[in-house]
Amino acid sequence: MMAASLQRRDKKATAARLKADLNRTDSSSGVRQLQELLDTVLNPEKPATDTEALDWCKCLLAGGEGFEEFCKTVRSYDNATLCGLVWTANFVAYRCRTCGISPCMSLCAECFNNGDHTGHDFNMFRSQAGGACDCGDSNVMRESGFCRRHRLRTGENIPSIPRDLLLMSEMVLPRFILCIIQYLRDGYIEPDTSNDRDLQKVLQQLEPQISFMEELTKMGGAMRTVLTKILTNQQTFKELSMGQEENLYAQKNYDKYLSALKNSGLVSVEEKAQRATADVTVGAEGGAGAMVLLGTTVPGSPDESNKEEDQDAGQSVGQRKRVKLSSNTKDPSIIESLKHKCFLEELLFWTIKYEFPQKMVTFLLNMLPDQDYKITFTKTFVQHYAFIMKTLMKSHESDTMSNRIVHISVQLFSNEELARHVTEECQLLDIMVTVLLYMMESCLIKSELQDEENNRHVVVNCSEALLKNNTYWPLVSDFINILSHQSVAKKFLEDHSLLMLWMSFVSFFQGMNLNKRELNEHVEFESQTYYAAFAAELEACAQPMWGLLTHCKVKETQEYTKTVVRYCLETLQIWFDAIGFIDEPTPNQVTFHLPLHRYYAMFLSKAVKCQGLDLDSLLPDQEMLMKIMVHPLQIQACLSEIHSNMWVRNGLQIKGQAMTYVQSHFCNSMIDPDVYLLQVCASRLDPDYFISSVFERFKVVDLLTMASQHQNAVLDSEQERPMLEGALTFLVILSSLRIHLGMTDDEILRAEMVSQLCMNDRTHSALLDLIPENPNPKSGIVPGSCSFEEMLSAVADFKAPVFEPGGSMQQGMYTPKVEVWEKEFDPIMVVLRTVYRRDVQSAMDRYSAFLKQSGIHTGNPWPPYKERTRLHPCYKGLIKLLHCKTLHIVIFTLLYKIWMDHQNMSEHVLCMVLYLIELGLDNQVQENLEDEEPCIEEHCHDSWFPGTNLLSNLHHVINFVRVRVPETAPEVKREAPPSTSTEASSYGQNSRRLTGNWRENLREAQVFSLVAERRRKFQEIINRSNTEAAQAVRPKSSSTRWVPPGTPPQLVTEILEIRESMLSILIKLHQKLSSKQNSLSASWLENMDTNLHAHGDGITAIERILTKAAMRSNQIKRSIQDICGKVCPPVPPKKNNPSDKKTMDKEERRQRARERQQKLLAEFASRQKSFMETAMDVESPEADAAMDLGASEIMESEVLYDCVICGQSGPSTEDRPTGLVVLLQASSVLGHRCKSKEAKDLPTSDEEHIYAADTCGVAHDVRLSLMQRFFKDSSCLQSVSIGWDGGVYVQTCGHTLHIDCHKSYMESLRNDQVLQGFSVDKGEFTCPLCRQFANSVLPCRPGRGTEAGAWHAPTNKKLCVLVKEVEDLQEKVGLFATESNLSKEMEFVIKDIKNTTQKKYMDYGKNPGSPDNDFLFMYSVARTNLELELVHRGGNLCSGGASAAAKRSCLNQLFHVLAMHMRLYSIDSAYNPWTKLTQVPQSREADGFDEERPEVPMLFRDVPSLLIIFVLTMPQPLRKEHFTCVVKMLYNLQFVQALAALSSKFSPEERQAWSTTGALVKNAANAEKSSEALLSCVISELSKDKSVYNVNSEETSMLISSVWSPQSIEFSLQQFCLPFLRLACLLQHHLYGDNLTGCLEEEEFSSMAMCLGLLPSAPQPSSSVQSASCLQWAVSGFDLVTQWCTEVTGLSQIQAEQSLTLLVQDPQWASPRLLQLPDNYNIIFQYYHRKACTACKKVPKDPALCLVCGAFVCLKGVCCKQQGTCECVLHSQHCGAATGIFLLINASVIIIIRGHRFCLWGSVYLDAHGEEDRDLRRGKPLFLCEERYRVLEQQWVSHTFDHINKRWGPHYNGL
Repeated sequence: MMAASLQRRDKKATAARLKADLNRTDSSSGVRQLQELLDTVLNPEKPATDTEALDWCKCLLAGGEGFEEFCKTVRSYDNATLCGLVWTANFVAYRCRTCGISPCMSLCAECFNNGDHTGHDFNMFRSQAGGACDCGDSNVMRESGFCRRHRLRTGENIPSIPRDLLLMSEMVLPRFILCIIQYLRDGYIEPDTSNDRDLQKVLQQLEPQISFMEELTKMGGAMRTVLTKILTNQQTFKELSMGQEENLYAQKNYDKYLSALKNSGLVSVEEKAQRATADVTVGAEGGAGAMVLLGTTVPGSPDESNKEEDQDAGQSVGQRKRVKLSSNTKDPSIIESLKHKCFLEELLFWTIKYEFPQKMVTFLLNMLPDQDYKITFTKTFVQHYAFIMKTLMKSHESDTMSNRIVHISVQLFSNEELARHVTEECQLLDIMVTVLLYMMESCLIKSELQDEENNRHVVVNCSEALLKNNTYWPLVSDFINILSHQSVAKKFLEDHSLLMLWMSFVSFFQGMNLNKRELNEHVEFESQTYYAAFAAELEACAQPMWGLLTHCKVKETQEYTKTVVRYCLETLQIWFDAIGFIDEPTPNQVTFHLPLHRYYAMFLSKAVKCQGLDLDSLLPDQEMLMKIMVHPLQIQACLSEIHSNMWVRNGLQIKGQAMTYVQSHFCNSMIDPDVYLLQVCASRLDPDYFISSVFERFKVVDLLTMASQHQNAVLDSEQERPMLEGALTFLVILSSLRIHLGMTDDEILRAEMVSQLCMNDRTHSALLDLIPENPNPKSGIVPGSCSFEEMLSAVADFKAPVFEPGGSMQQGMYTPKVEVWEKEFDPIMVVLRTVYRRDVQSAMDRYSAFLKQSGIHTGNPWPPYKERTRLHPCYKGLIKLLHCKTLHIVIFTLLYKIWMDHQNMSEHVLCMVLYLIELGLDNQVQENLEDEEPCIEEHCHDSWFPGTNLLSNLHHVINFVRVRVPETAPEVKREAPPSTSTEASSYGQNSRRLTGNWRENLREAQVFSLVAERRRKFQEIINRSNTEAAQAVRPKSSSTRWVPPGTPPQLVTEILEIRESMLSILIKLHQKLSSKQNSLSASWLENMDTNLHAHGDGITAIERILTKAAMRSNQIKRSIQDICGKVCPPVPPKKNNPSDKKTMDKEERRQRARERQQKLLAEFASRQKSFMETAMDVESPEADAAMDLGASEIMESEVLYDCVICGQSGPSTEDRPTGLVVLLQASSVLGHRCKSKEAKDLPTSDEEHIYAADTCGVAHDVRLSLMQRFFKDSSCLQSVSIGWDGGVYVQTCGHTLHIDCHKSYMESLRNDQVLQGFSVDKGEFTCPLCRQFANSVLPCRPGRGTEAGAWHAPTNKKLCVLVKEVEDLQEKVGLFATESNLSKEMEFVIKDIKNTTQKKYMDYGKNPGSPDNDFLFMYSVARTNLELELVHRGGNLCSGGASAAAKRSCLNQLFHVLAMHMRLYSIDSAYNPWTKLTQVPQSREADGFDEERPEVPMLFRDVPSLLIIFVLTMPQPLRKEHFTCVVKMLYNLQFVQALAALSSKFSPEERQAWSTTGALVKNAANAEKSSEALLSCVISELSKDKSVYNVNSEETSMLISSVWSPQSIEFSLQQFCLPFLRLACLLQHHLYGDNLTGCLEEEEFSSMAMCLGLLPSAPQPSSSVQSASCLQWAVSGFDLVTQWCTEVTGLSQIQAEQSLTLLVQDPQWASPRLLQLPDNYNIIFQYYHRKACTACKKVPKDPALCLVCGAFVCLKGVCCKQQGTCECVLHSQHCGAATGIFLLINASVIIIIRGHRFCLWGSVYLDAHGEEDRDLRRGKPLFLCEERYRVLEQQWVSHTFDHINKRWGPHYNGL
């Protein structure tokens, strides 16, 4: 009742009254009134879009004053010490690693720029998921990094807040929040019945309310405190949440909420019932909190199968077995439904239900600076954690949702205090692990590893969305985040049941993504699941492991490590049992994922390295070690198989897996632990057993026979060599890698860095990326004492970024120092770390280049042998590998095979064998182990070698060996000479080697079987450990495992006579390699120098080994001398053997082929050279004359042109014209010139601006439009030039072709479907010879190249005669050439030229399309090209000579084409400017017939334009004398213009003075050539009638303080005339081939005046040349001057100041420049990346800047599109006539738009290491690279973008 009356009244007044009521001591009536008012205002039954409620709230909160005022007041009481600014995705923030305590620390730009981070390791980044500023939070960052505002503890000096200020807020806001919640309850529909759009709609309606809440949080600490009280008060929630009894709506609303709560637990309500029955079984097996892997589905109520949980229960049981959680985890609340006690909890609940709307997230985060809120909110978040993840799994938008979840969680869990608190109070760790398990449960399948039928193990299915889309990452990233806090990690490691749970979680990944080798068909579908698998292992298993390892670094944490190791072993044992593993892996299967093995390995490594634990105490028994070894070894063998192309039928993805496994982000969590684990196994198991296992796994056992032929049951012959190389390389890596066996962190970092740099020079960022960070890949800081930078400077030199001549830009690179190549290059490390095999080759090539360069070794070097760091004592057992008989037998066999040239041996095999021998020599076993267990010796192969020591076995001679060979082998002794057929068959046979094994021992010959050996060892170990598993050993013998296809030839046993020792074979190999007999003399050991041998080839390696062996044992020294002493020429073994003949032929054939190739190459090179000389105008003088069509020699004969298509040479004729390949492009470069030489600065604040008014283009436009206001249009159009903006520039590569050849060339391009970077339809093509971009052909006119002698001869005619001749020539109307191919082509070119530029750049006349317009455009093309050439020559002609531009210049041809076209227009003699230049008209009255407007006075006309008009309209070819005459007449006009312009700068007094002094000279003899006399004449004439000078003379006199001296006058006159003289000279150079002589800048005027014939070339001192002395008048000079001046003063319509503007034209322009950019990129970025678009007032997604004029444009922005063309393209047309240079603000790169194409040019901003940072991904500070910017500017000015940049693409107007 009363509420209604209140509502009608004015809101402000009501609010004020209520506030007063509430402030009374008895406030009950006020409270009642307020509640009633709120009941009506905040009625949730009204639609949410009704803004009335919001307005009421604002008024009520403010209590009667304005809401804005209220906000200000509240802000003044803000006591927050944290920044807490919340941002969303794509926001630009900063991270400083120097100041951060937590790796997630981030700062907003404002706090970053206000803090001091100079010299820190910081970067800018674009937020992926959103974040908040940590400034002021000392838990996350060091206080030294706080900004100025948050460094002061603001809280202390803020007055306490008056009670009544927030009184209303406390009353109103609870109701407001409730109202929002009620709307949310009401609008929610379960997702299975609705679609996302319905939820979005509800959120959109609530937008204003939630934004209002967000606004409140920004009012500062005081308001946040009030909000916290309301949100966390349980009493308020109780009272309001259910609504009053009588309110039906509220009741229904509350019921909706309850039903939504129902399924918020991990287990849905219906499932609880079944739990009861299941518990019994679970409890029995699982123990507390363990995950139970039940074989079958939990038996439950009958309705089980139709629940949505088990949609797939119908699938076959084998496919997928559901695994349920045991329900007795410690904390039932994880699984149960939620209960809410305050508003905050329910708000979070709805936030989750609505899938984290951005606004809600921001509101919840904005509250975080309030400490009480932070704690409560964190607890609430943890309480809802399971529900959040359950919602995430169901969500369709899981990506967005993941980002928002992490946005919140990272703020909460990065704080160690808070994380510890929640772990203790809310069991955060249990929740996380349980939820992770729950999540992975949803996608488990049966593993098929090992025993496919009976496998009981389950693994995650990598093709499920959960893994494919990385849906689990928010959870895992939170988990990693909290494990980074020591206190939390310790809790985790102490809690055994949690560890057990975690291990069972890890085992879900053990053996996932199993690959089975395809043997017959290629797979149809290549699955890409391996990405998901590798990502999952890295993120879900490896990263938490690294997190835990960081806390196990000291002795005190020994217990933790022991526990983890114990559980690893237990879980591994369970796994082996589950997959049914006994002793042999199933063939043709491999999984790259063994996280349990890797956990075990890494904790072992840490235990030994950091905690001083004894390795043996952590190892299981031998049998378990044998099992553990199998799968990692299987991976190593499969890597080799994949590289040997044995898995090719599995598609490319298997190669991808092999590469990812060793790739830098994965290697320290994958291959490194695997190799380490194998090293541990090798050091503890019997070495003979281990070596045999390796060769058997690599499938090369059958190859290790002394026989020259064998049969291999498992490998094709072409796979044998790579597999053998793989096995040996693996053994070398195994025995020489020390990463986990004793290297310090610094040594590891150094080794990693060296191996990467040796493969290729690297940029700094690539190096950071390629070096595996140990441990936590995300931290950004490489741990260990030595920093990355120090290490880098120790091993590498920096190569600054340079330019290559082709214009491609290099980055700053690091390259290894010389001593690194010499001492540290480690090929083994390189092999381990290369993703692509070609990188190994690259490293070797670079190494050999270094050796050649430094003169150490010139041949083809072998990988150098590198000494290793010492082994940690724990791993001493590894050395036994190198000293075991099995290995020695293998080495002996391989040495023998190589010496005998058996098949499938290679240099690489020998290299690895020698490496193993050398490793054995360097790592000796302690001697006392010699006679360990004689019992084994007896039934062993003791007859091969006496002991296990390599030294003693080296010189042991082996006499006979028994081998099993196919009957067909050459070893089989036969009586009858073998028939050819059997030989043939023996070779045919060789291609499929089948089974063959050595068999048992005979007395006199040694025989040895690896496999049997291994079996026996395995048996022995098992018997020793007396387990019942002995019966399980497979009884099958090895040979029956594979049934060989086809029938093998019978095997027979033969005995070979060998009589060699390893030493003797080594010496013989030395002879073989050096192809010298007795290559080693008996005494060579005495004079050996060991240091020589570090680098070299195989010969060096053998010498090094022999020397080392001799040094270590005298007996060996004696043996070597014996063998060398005996040197008899080695008998080539068994010459009758056909295979030897074959090898011999092979060698010979190779030699011949090589010679042939050399010959061919030489021939090719000479042909190429002659081609280059003829085709390119580089060196050859003949070509020069033909190309440079202004060459100095006068060629009497016709010019010959070479057609680059048909190759014929000949003149250009009317019928078959030849043309120059040209590129026509519109250009506005000239128009962008300014007066000052300094470039304009790019504006980087709102105060700075760029004005275009002072540019050349604008000045000319203004001038023309001013003329057109007062003068006759046709006359105006001849008085200026256009083409400053949008002029057409013509350039050529200098090559010529027949025009008909060109047409057929274009046809062929049109039919060529190859993707070209250009559009053939637009006439574009590339020059067939030099591939330069072009779009037209300019016809060459027939006849001589340059005008012949007669045209050149100096003339003696009088000036007046010449003037008359010129006049007559102009009268001659051009003789129209007959219609010919040539004239047609010329018309086509004219059309091309017109189409090159836009219409608006051609139509300047009043009536478009008139001939005058056309005329103006044509001569302006000539002007543009001349002016541009001047610009390219540096703005003057001082350098002289035919510059590079001239050599490729086509101005001569262009002039002829233009002249031919312009002869269509004749100039009406009445208006011919020539008469005005050379005659004083008789009657002045004749002007009366001028009906409309006067002509442009001569003094206003542009002199260079007149010159070009005259030259182009007179018949060609023009005699030089006439040209000179024209120049002389025009110089007079230019000089008078200079005087007029100068006089207008004088003060009136000065004018008076000069006028009088000049008048005195006027009657002197030479007055016409005196500047004073002429000046006075000009001044007096221009002062008459309507004086030009009487414009605001007071002002000008103020400006001019300097007094003009004769010298300064002379200087300024010369400067004024110079531009005209330069153009005239250039024109003369092109038309007549006159040389341009170089000169000093001071002499430029006089040298050009002489060149043009204005001055007699008298040897007068050039500095004293007076500009007036060049004048030559045809009639009285004074009369002409007077006439020209009266034209100006006689104008009636025009005002004095306008005529002054036209008079004072300044022809001098500086060179065009791009804008000057600031040195630091951040200045540009900070100003422009937030700048709003002028069209739509929003911040554009891709802002860009025009570097020519500074315009701010949107790249691809829809807001600024016009007629389907985006803004950058539009701007490029408007500003650069279709050439645009744009800097993309968000990417720091420059793009070039040229016509319809664009290209990425690169960046002119580089970081401290000389690298670009495209897209600002690294966010390091960037600085301007002056050289690059100069190159960009130079390419712009010289119009060479098209030629230098190669990667162009069409932009379809979409930029």
